[in-house]
Amino acid sequence: MEYMDREELLSKSNNSVFKLVNLAAKRALEIAEGQPKLVTEKVEVKSSTVALHEISEGKVQSKKNKAKE
Repeated sequence: MEYMDREELLSKSNNSVFKLVNLAAKRALEIAEGQPKLVTEKVEVKSSTVALHEISEGKVQSKKNKAKE
């Protein structure tokens, strides 16, 4: 597996490790269930790695919560 910069991935998920892990897990599950990949990868690459590549390229993003008044 190639190196992915952790700081870059965290910046894509509002600097939250929790949000990053949840986003990657949900997207990996979608890919494993048959959703098309948003990046070009080899067939043998695991769905979790594909999900992280999609996040790093900005093709998958987390929703931002509305501020409570």
